[in-house]
Amino acid sequence: MTRGANRKPRCPRLAAAAGLCVSLLAARAAPQPDEAVLLRLESPTPGARVEGFVHQARISGSALADAADPSTFDVMLVIDVSHSTRAASGGDIDGDGLVGVDPQQEGLAGMFPPDVRSTDLQDTIMDAQIRAARKLLDELDQRRVRVGVITFSGEVDPANGERLSETQVDAAVEIPLTGDYGAARNALAGVLARGPHGATNFSAGILLAVTELAGLSGARSEPRADAKKVVLFLTDGLPTFPIGKGTVVDAGDKEAALRAAELARTARIAINTYALGPEALKYNDVTTEIARVTRGQYTPVQSPDDVIALLAGTTFANVEDVVFTNLTTGDFSTDVRLTPDGAFAGYVPVREGRNRVRIVALASDGARGALELELDFHLSEVASRDKLAELERIRRQNRELEIKRRSLEIEAFRAQQRRQLEIRVKEDAAAPDTPAPAPQNP
Repeated sequence: MTRGANRKPRCPRLAAAAGLCVSLLAARAAPQPDEAVLLRLESPTPGARVEGFVHQARISGSALADAADPSTFDVMLVIDVSHSTRAASGGDIDGDGLVGVDPQQEGLAGMFPPDVRSTDLQDTIMDAQIRAARKLLDELDQRRVRVGVITFSGEVDPANGERLSETQVDAAVEIPLTGDYGAARNALAGVLARGPHGATNFSAGILLAVTELAGLSGARSEPRADAKKVVLFLTDGLPTFPIGKGTVVDAGDKEAALRAAELARTARIAINTYALGPEALKYNDVTTEIARVTRGQYTPVQSPDDVIALLAGTTFANVEDVVFTNLTTGDFSTDVRLTPDGAFAGYVPVREGRNRVRIVALASDGARGALELELDFHLSEVASRDKLAELERIRRQNRELEIKRRSLEIEAFRAQQRRQLEIRVKEDAAAPDTPAPAPQNP
């Protein structure tokens, strides 16, 4: 996509957006006071007898970053299905042992049609987004979390490169908010089957998400006043619609996206943005601002295939970590699986007999919560060995997520160093030449 010159905004949907804003302001709830992280224990019950094949006790529960926040969530996945998502993701998404690459950039252009951007058609950015959404569903509790799916793009008139129609709809509800994750998976399969198409209209995707989550006129979703509302916004590019040509980023495209984000903020909807790949990262001013305006989180994804692990590791409960400490033995455990909705399950080393365990949760803003419990542990040869497999899965998932997060930190550091070098070069070029000092006579 090309970054274009500023053009006068002309967006017929902005008037409708203004009407949405009035409705949302009237319904907006008063902000809640900040409170510490609230922990709820699911198992074991305090003082319970716990049996195991090894000296590990399983603990599960949930954490809320703000005790005043609801414990239920309505989450809308907003997925970019524009033409550019046909590009290679950088990973083996379909697991066939082959990693698709962009033939146009790898000296293979003559072997593939010009429109093909991945040598493996199941390793595209689109495939990565859909697999990430499916994996996220595996992490959630359908009793507490409803999920919906919206896609956005923008049909292009081949004659002039602009919108095919001034009244066209550039976003669609693939499935409204539901606790039926099987239906959500089927909807995702339908998105993948249709494939990428069109340009990129950020504002259309965000406005439709606000309509569904807030239960505004025309919504297919039933709103829940007691649920926290979150958008997970995935894109590999920049907004190129609703203004001008679908290959050019106009000032009006950015303005429309940010106005939509302001509506989301008014409706108390947080938007977590995921910028996938070099193009989205190079020009990330819109995705970072959308997250900032709505008090969401911005996640840069250098290699688009990494979104599979990163989306599953997100938090819309604003809980970053949970750890267990056995105060009786002094053992410390990070073998804890934390899901995006704040549910946790993990293992702590124990000795036979009475153990006192402390659970500590860390919120995104640095707040903490803790609780303690006692349990009686006894070794048992007949205890289920399934827990050993679960413990190994937790450790593997945590290692994978930690590797992804560290790679993001390294990439962010390198980008910062590159920016500092660019600034220094520009400053040196702009500075007037200083004549060399005259030699001093002895």
